[in-house]
Amino acid sequence: MNIQRFIAPTSREAMSKARRQFGDSAVILSTRQTADGFEVMAAAEESLAGIASAAQPAASAAKAAVAQSSVGSDTEAMAMSTLSFQEYVRERMLRKRREQMGEAAAPAAAAQSASVAPAAPAKPLIAEPADPIMVPVQRYNEPAEMAQPARRAQPPIRTRENAFEDTAPPARFATQEDNRMAVEISALKDMIEERFNTLAWLGSSKQNPIQSSLMHKLIRAGYSPQLARALLERLPADAGAGESLRWVMDAIQRNLRVSAAGAGLTEEGGVVALVGATGVGKTTTAAKLAAQCVKQFGAGSVGLITLDSYRVSGYEQLRAYGRMLGVVAHLAHDRAALKDLLGLLSGKRLVIIDTAGLGQRDQRVQDMLDVLEVPALKKVLVLNAGAQGDAIDETLAAFKADKLHGVVLSKVDEAVKLGPALDAAIRHQVTVRGVANGQRVPEDWQGADPATLVKLSMGTAGKSAFDPASTDMGFYFAQSGGRGMPLGGLHV
Repeated sequence: MNIQRFIAPTSREAMSKARRQFGDSAVILSTRQTADGFEVMAAAEESLAGIASAAQPAASAAKAAVAQSSVGSDTEAMAMSTLSFQEYVRERMLRKRREQMGEAAAPAAAAQSASVAPAAPAKPLIAEPADPIMVPVQRYNEPAEMAQPARRAQPPIRTRENAFEDTAPPARFATQEDNRMAVEISALKDMIEERFNTLAWLGSSKQNPIQSSLMHKLIRAGYSPQLARALLERLPADAGAGESLRWVMDAIQRNLRVSAAGAGLTEEGGVVALVGATGVGKTTTAAKLAAQCVKQFGAGSVGLITLDSYRVSGYEQLRAYGRMLGVVAHLAHDRAALKDLLGLLSGKRLVIIDTAGLGQRDQRVQDMLDVLEVPALKKVLVLNAGAQGDAIDETLAAFKADKLHGVVLSKVDEAVKLGPALDAAIRHQVTVRGVANGQRVPEDWQGADPATLVKLSMGTAGKSAFDPASTDMGFYFAQSGGRGMPLGGLHV
């Protein structure tokens, strides 16, 4: 008898080795888990046929021995893993089915040729196994049609769930087509509204040339179309050209928030932190404020602190200004050091904190604002008056305009158009605390006067490539007026 032992890391690999050695007629004799791996004892079915025929005459004599050894074989079978037991069941049942099909083929053919009487219903070729565990398992190399012939022939069973699926009507339109159609309809609607609003503006401008001229002047000065439309929609209809221009300038002055006369940053006192983007002039503004306070209340009334540890010589620049004014400048690296210095300078009338310049899109802006979350601290944003309107809007949004004590307009002398800065201050409802119009300390500093600022913004002279033509004004009035835009009540 040719019995071989196969050892592999898993039972599946050991079974595969036995099948490759003996083919489909491999008989698994035993399986067990050893230290070297999973062990399978197998032999060929042909080698076991002789032993079975020789043992048949002595079957009655060995019946008792078989009964005694059944406990051991059952124990060995139970020791098999689930996979090896399924392989064993599958091999036995398939072999049994082939034998039954071969034995039943000859009697069925003979009965069909000899008998003319109606035959009784034939028994099924494959008997159901008595043991419910011994169910036929599909072989890896056998098609599914051969393994389950009867199940393939049965029609699909209609249930309550899938019956509704057959009777449901198909969708009229696909989801993507519906979305595409909705987008096209929305674009067509927006285009029609834009054309009608443009025609309405062109018609009103022809009937009211004063309104058209004022719109053109406001746009050229740098004011946003939203604010310009909101003002001109409230313009008195019976006003002349000169009266209309004065009315518009007065309306802008009334809506521009500024600090009251004699209530500037130096008069208020307290702790003031100057924040803003890079290069807007925070350190120079701090020196100007310190110089104003020293001029009014003496050098002992001012304290200087800088948080600018990023810029090269940032601390040295503030120290140089402090030496000229007779004021000591201190450096704070973190929030704890800032609190200690504020406690040290608590007796000062005005404490000015200079911070590092960070762009409005820098992620460290929020970290710096968190460091400045100190009770009674006033955050003042320094804005470049000559910056683009969109950049000013982004800066106000990044530095939390609603939590600011106010803004300082710097580099007013360099601004070609002052309208964007005033427009942003009106729309974000921030208070202008001062104006810096040069580099000299402390001469180039003055309080915020709304009449002067509005006059400077409307006095733009010369032509620019960015100025719209009169024929292009219809595009500025394409959308609706100031509806939905917060203007703080717009006192007109």
